[in-house]
Amino acid sequence: MQVIILAAGQGKRMHSRLPKVLQPIAGQAMLKHVINTARALQPESICVVFGHGGDQVRAALPDADLAWAEQAQQLGTGHAVQQAMPHIADHGLALILYGDVPLTRADTLSGLVQASAGEHLALLTVTLEEPKGYGRIVRDDAGKVLAIVEEKDASPAQREICEVNTGILCVPVARLRGWLARLSNNNAQGEYYLTDIIAMAVADGVQVKTSQPAAVWETLGVNNKQQLAELERIHQRNIANRLLEGGVTLIDPARIDVRGELRCANDVEIDVGCIFEGTVELGEGVRIGAYCVLRNVSIAAGTQLSPFCHLDGAQVDTHCSIGPFARLRPGTQLGQDVHVGNFVEIKNSHLGDGTKAGHLAYVGDAEVGREVNIGAGVITANYDGVNKHRTLIGDQAFIGSDSQLIAPVSIGEGAFIAAGSTISRNAPEKELTLSRARQVTLPGWKRPVKKS
Repeated sequence: MQVIILAAGQGKRMHSRLPKVLQPIAGQAMLKHVINTARALQPESICVVFGHGGDQVRAALPDADLAWAEQAQQLGTGHAVQQAMPHIADHGLALILYGDVPLTRADTLSGLVQASAGEHLALLTVTLEEPKGYGRIVRDDAGKVLAIVEEKDASPAQREICEVNTGILCVPVARLRGWLARLSNNNAQGEYYLTDIIAMAVADGVQVKTSQPAAVWETLGVNNKQQLAELERIHQRNIANRLLEGGVTLIDPARIDVRGELRCANDVEIDVGCIFEGTVELGEGVRIGAYCVLRNVSIAAGTQLSPFCHLDGAQVDTHCSIGPFARLRPGTQLGQDVHVGNFVEIKNSHLGDGTKAGHLAYVGDAEVGREVNIGAGVITANYDGVNKHRTLIGDQAFIGSDSQLIAPVSIGEGAFIAAGSTISRNAPEKELTLSRARQVTLPGWKRPVKKS
């Protein structure tokens, strides 16, 4: 089986410089969703027919397993498929999909391929209460498919038909080549309709089989931003339902966005407004507070995030406490029982077991030992304007509030850095180190008075 994906449409109604098929659903281009679904069927080949914004489309999807065919002129779906045929081998089946129909399930397409059985033309149809705008499936009295009639070419009686064409079909390649060669543009649009091959199949004695998806949303296409938003919510609700079925507690299933892969162990709880991007793994009993954003993060069992935390490229061990308003940047690794409080930022640093940074601190490019206390206002000054340098802090060290550790610098095990110190040289272990200006009080000083 070989796949042809039609993705040449301009998408004027998107009012965007981004080609229609690159508009995102769950953070991923619609065309990418279609390609991933096609790959799940393990086809022999995948050919994408591109047109408007072709350079952008090909640059966004540089995958080596894709063949590309250009449709320079938009002369209809039949013409688009003709452009792909030089890339299609003369055997087996061709499955035709659309780059702006992103939510079709692989199981639905497998059913369509099975309906074709290697010799029939199989159509994916759907029954709509309001079929306006869709091509109608015309059947005879025995229920056999006779043709597809586009709405602009349909009679009043045909427009009353509620079973419509989705455009997705599976057909033997040898038959498809012959039918494409016979297409005409003698219709209201002056285009070459792929749907005309249905009547050709009937005339040639080829059976036309139909299959329907489990849900109408599988066949919905996108032509404007409103439809894009509607499919986004459908897709997110489907993800939420799968999470719920797997035992995840979602405080409000309508208020979660997964823009990648979210893997959850037992008894995970996720509050409202959270966004998950890339690959995120949540261990058993993890709780994510409201309005957190997690990207490419691994969080081990028992850890709790308070609201409004932002984690990107971080690894968090068991039973940590993070937030609210904490930020963990790429390269951050937290050991067990680490506490990162409000308005603390950590970047490219490892914090050992039991370490605490309660509030208003920046730890960047640092190796922090076990049971270290990092006070309020502490920063590691890791950048000299050209290069980044590392700070080493030994186990059980105490870094007093409002201290600056100017890297490269090493703080010894059990060292105590007094509040308000600027440390530019190594501090020995188990000693008090401080760096302060001498405090002076001037007797008789008077506050300045504004002149009249």
